[in-house]
Amino acid sequence: MTRTTLDPRRHAFRADLAASSLRDRVDAPRYTQGEQRQVAQAVLPLRKEPRFDARLESEVLLGELVTVFDEGEGWAWVQLARDNHVGYMPSDGLSRIIVEPTHRIAALRTYVFPAPDVKSPPLALLSLNAKIASERSEGKFLVVDGAYVYAAHTRALGEHVADPVEIALGFLYAPYLWGGRTSVGLDCSGLVQLACEAAGIACPRDADMQAEELGLPLDLSSEKLSRDDLVFWDGHVGMMTSPDRLLHANAFHMAVVEEPFVEAKDRIAASGLEIIGARRLLPRR
Repeated sequence: MTRTTLDPRRHAFRADLAASSLRDRVDAPRYTQGEQRQVAQAVLPLRKEPRFDARLESEVLLGELVTVFDEGEGWAWVQLARDNHVGYMPSDGLSRIIVEPTHRIAALRTYVFPAPDVKSPPLALLSLNAKIASERSEGKFLVVDGAYVYAAHTRALGEHVADPVEIALGFLYAPYLWGGRTSVGLDCSGLVQLACEAAGIACPRDADMQAEELGLPLDLSSEKLSRDDLVFWDGHVGMMTSPDRLLHANAFHMAVVEEPFVEAKDRIAASGLEIIGARRLLPRR
């Protein structure tokens, strides 16, 4: 049993096993340091249980690091380096060979080609914030493990955008997907996390975590909303694109939409949810 209340989403412990770092906080029959591995596929699911029909907790992109604590029947029980989220992912998408990334994907998505030729049949589709390693370029392409990525769709790893809203708006009309983190499908907190990462802002995965940890709290009784501010409901988050417009991935539209804030607020209130807080992500411009 746990000696203190820990969030299982961000602390690796089960009835039979726990991370060694939790030895003084969790009682378990066995502890393990785990083994670091790297995501070697374009995107991998992080699931609540080791089954393909289990709930999607998040998605993990090429080049990200994870710690594997247990493995069996094709599944690895892992903790993500990015945001400490814990879950299960397919083992065959993880590599023991760790390659230091040099660039991240800065476009919404981009193809990997087998040759420096846009007419060649693509090998994979990479998503925003995926990490790649390249030591040289060839024409308009970066060479990545013998394949080719269009260089203009990348940025050096430490290069960030100034405005996360600019990134979030790029996902406009992308379909809603619980747990998703790509333009193929994403949820409300995934949208915020991806935009923050592109801006160099560390961001937790879920809306309740973001409501506690991102930026500075706003008192809506005395402060007005502005661009880049985040607004929270129970289990939902949206990003202000202006003082009166909200951008959010939501299950009502089943897409990422930008709409008048008042309309969104009234519709969500009609479903029984009121605003529980707001945070200022960036200093007022």
